[in-house]
Amino acid sequence: MSLVTLTSSPYLLPWGSSVKAIISATNVVGQSAFSSIGNGAVLLSVPSEPLTLVNVPAVTTDKQIGLAWSVPVSAGGTAVIDYRIY
Repeated sequence: MSLVTLTSSPYLLPWGSSVKAIISATNVVGQSAFSSIGNGAVLLSVPSEPLTLVNVPAVTTDKQIGLAWSVPVSAGGTAVIDYRIY
């Protein structure tokens, strides 16, 4: 079973926030006691795009291209581990 929507505030947590939860079960007889607190999920998303891609003339030759860019505004809640150039 999984929960995909926050139903209790705060609703607008930033990416990378840790979310801890408790849960109970309900049937026609009633509601169970609450579980122990879960170990916490971390809200993650894909990173935003890198910014300001530019040529580095001091590195660019007839055999290689020098590129530089700024890191993304948002890493999506976890460190960026790779950049791919197409």
